[in-house]
Amino acid sequence: MSSSTTSSALYATVSSSSRATGAVPKDTDKLRHHNKNGKGFINPWDSYTPDTTPPTVPVQKPQFLPTRETKTLRATWLGHACYYVEFPGGLRVLFDPVFEPRCSPFSFMGPKRYTPCPVDVADIPIIDAVVISHSHYDHLSYPTILKIKEKHPNVHFWAPLGNKAWFTKCGIENMTELDWWESRDFTLSARKQDAETTHTETGSTVNAGGAEDIKAVIGCLPCQHTSARTPFDKSHTLWGSWSVESGGKKIWFGGDTGYRSVPDLPEEENDYDEKHTYPTCPAFKEIGELRGPFDLGLIPIGAYDPRFIMSPMHANPFDSVNIFIDTQCKKALGIHWEDVLEPPRVLKQAMVWKNLPETGVFDTCDIGESREY
Repeated sequence: MSSSTTSSALYATVSSSSRATGAVPKDTDKLRHHNKNGKGFINPWDSYTPDTTPPTVPVQKPQFLPTRETKTLRATWLGHACYYVEFPGGLRVLFDPVFEPRCSPFSFMGPKRYTPCPVDVADIPIIDAVVISHSHYDHLSYPTILKIKEKHPNVHFWAPLGNKAWFTKCGIENMTELDWWESRDFTLSARKQDAETTHTETGSTVNAGGAEDIKAVIGCLPCQHTSARTPFDKSHTLWGSWSVESGGKKIWFGGDTGYRSVPDLPEEENDYDEKHTYPTCPAFKEIGELRGPFDLGLIPIGAYDPRFIMSPMHANPFDSVNIFIDTQCKKALGIHWEDVLEPPRVLKQAMVWKNLPETGVFDTCDIGESREY
């Protein structure tokens, strides 16, 4: 029996509990990120005021585990912000999947991928949850979402507040939207009537009745960004980072975020010079203190030039290392880059700047490559 058939034997439930809620900042109930003057959301912090080479990052064919059996946390980069994470205990999560050639509402125009997509939905054996950081086209792809729903009909989608209506229009009911600092328990279990049925998943045998439930806690957390799918709906839906805990491992997915807004400075001037005191986003320290530490962080490091325009929404590697420290991630992998090779080089410089190892702690990898933790 195919892996998709096996996966379809697991049925997800989402529930609230004291365990899922977790610690929150003292002013959470003020909902400062909700726009008080109308529809939508805002970044509530003071930190949000406002060499290119051909693509050469290697792309390799990813190798996924054929079954749910794994003793380590395994993360595979599928390009841009997309990661496929295999948790000990069996949970399989896909973050910000975009497998189309263009990030656009049109197939014939709009931003085009710098590198070929290393995988198709049909190549991924198990998808239990799809986590979306925000509604921009390079993070939320309509064709990709529909393909996932068709191949994995019991998959559960997660997105920040305000995005449920979009999924409903797509015919997707297995969806949970969360506000910042909200979490839910997520449980995968076999149907009771399957208790005496043996399912075969790519060569392995799993007794549905005897198998333990797969449990996770999935939470939406802040980040500094925005959202839109048209020229008329900017910030109408919330953006967010995410935490996922399952099988004794916990990760933080940064999605797309800025850290501090920097003005237009002379090119030779370092905006991290001591004379500059630009506010930094406080949410990342709150995430680390209240929800950390994390075994692995998936942290954006690219799309940061020109700095004075991009800094409110996109972190450069120096920002990214600060985010890594603030969120209390033990290890990290860079996401949201592939068009230039500068971000990985600058990331090493930023690690040295913070007296951290150049490699082995906060790294980058090839597209399609897997790392284990």
